[in-house]
Amino acid sequence: MPSAATLEAFVAAVESGQHAQAIEDFYTEQASMRENQAEPRRGRAVLVAHERAVLARTASVASQCVRPVLVNGDHVVIRWIFDFTGTDGRRMHMEELAWQRWEGERIAEEEFFYDPAQMKPA
Repeated sequence: MPSAATLEAFVAAVESGQHAQAIEDFYTEQASMRENQAEPRRGRAVLVAHERAVLARTASVASQCVRPVLVNGDHVVIRWIFDFTGTDGRRMHMEELAWQRWEGERIAEEEFFYDPAQMKPA
């Protein structure tokens, strides 16, 4: 179960735009991520590489945690709002729920739930 301090540090890292670094700092080596029940990506190195590829296509991203963060033992749910600006100037607003399973102070498994219609640039 993650400590309150660890959860706050994780949220702060994401909100400050350190998305890839947050994966390096807060995920287990064998962590997995999946989106809307798609096939999961596995391994922290793969997760970091994927995040860096996404960020390379963006000029900026603003990330906001909508509180409260819900915690039940090793399970955490965070509601996120992201505002992306692509390198082409297009903007995209996205809201999602991130369901996480923690092992101690690190995330072992994460699944994102969001409406894919949001992926269309505004």
